Parts: sequence; structure tokens; C-alpha cells
Amino acid sequence: MDEKTLIARRVAQEMKSGNLVNLGIGLPTLVTRYLPAGVNVMFQSENGIIGMSMGPEPGLVHEDLSDAGGSPIGAVPGAAVFDSATSFGLIRGGHLDVTVLGGLQVDQRGQLANWMVPGKMVPGMGGAMDLVCGARRVIVAMTHTAKGVAKIIERCTLPLTSVRRIDLLVTELAVIVPTAEGLVLQETAPGVSVEQVLAATGCKLIVPSDVFVMPIAA
Repeated sequence: MDEKTLIARRVAQEMKSGNLVNLGIGLPTLVTRYLPAGVNVMFQSENGIIGMSMGPEPGLVHEDLSDAGGSPIGAVPGAAVFDSATSFGLIRGGHLDVTVLGGLQVDQRGQLANWMVPGKMVPGMGGAMDLVCGARRVIVAMTHTAKGVAKIIERCTLPLTSVRRIDLLVTELAVIVPTAEGLVLQETAPGVSVEQVLAATGCKLIVPSDVFVMPIAA
């Protein structure tokens, strides 16, 4: 199983029926493929839809149906479309149950940097800042390192998306829960030791006596 699939499958286990969920661009969109049986959620995109489905059937791509990154999507029966002002009103008003976002860095305080790298051209901040501030639960799905460099560090060196502490961090190596005391190692991936997680992490992790293995087959 590749690392992105493992991350998406583990994040999907956090979804509960009835949730209104926003998925960030890239890796987070894979979550739709791995929802547990019987779990029914509605997916929202900040550009103005509730009830999107990923990957429309061949021949049914429509230029007016896309996610926030411009990728084609489908719409489930009962879906609603509206302007971006209404969409951001839902986000800022606290009506979004969960957002799943990618990350460039997460620090020891549980703060996220995910919207830009200084000196590189970016199209804009998108909805990341509103989502981290407005969603009831913020889950970050990202790889543990990038080209061998830790992405979980003592203090973010990239511009913060928000000062709010995220709720859960899932990587291909571990599930980590940010708390007021620090980052708590909750689970390791199948076949991954606590020592391997610590070696790949650029800051201190709180390691309880009962670290579990992700409930995913290797």
C-alpha cells in the first residue's frame, strides 16, 4: 500500500454519518474512496457545492462542476450549488463538521502551515485560513517528511495558516494528537516502530504507555 493510500484510509475512519466535510486539494480528496461501509457524509467545496462526488463517470465531466482546485467532480442526488459568499458563510459560521487539509509543516504547538512557500508563486490562499478557523474539527493529512526533511517540527518556519491548534495529524508513519501539553503519539502505522516515528520527527513527541497500531491492514 502506498503512503498516500494509507493516510487516506486512516483519515476516512474519522468520518461519521451526517458529517458535512470539506476536503483540501490533493491527498485529502482520496478520503472519498475509503469511507467505511454504512458511513454517509456530504462533501462540501468552498467554491460553492454541498454534495460533491469525486471523479465523475467518463463522458459526464461538466465545466461548471469542479472542486476548489479546478478538478472535475460529480454531484450526488440532492446536491446544492451556491455562490462562494454563501459557501464561506457556512465555513465561517461554524457549520462545517470536519475539514481535511494537506500540510507543509505542523509544529509542536499543533499549528499548521500549508498555504505558501515564500519566494514561490502561489495562486492565492484559497479557503485554507477560513477552514482552519471555522471548521469544528481540523484533520491534517500529510507525509511525515519531504525529501528526508521532517515536516513535524518545533516551530513552523513557513507562514502559518492559523494560530488555532489542529485536532488530528495523520501521516504514513503515525497518528498524532496535538494537545496543550504537546504532540501525543497515538498510533503507529503497521510495521513502523515508535523509534522510527521519533527519528523522522523534528520535535519532541509525548509517547504514552499505550501506543496503538493503525487499524489498517499492511
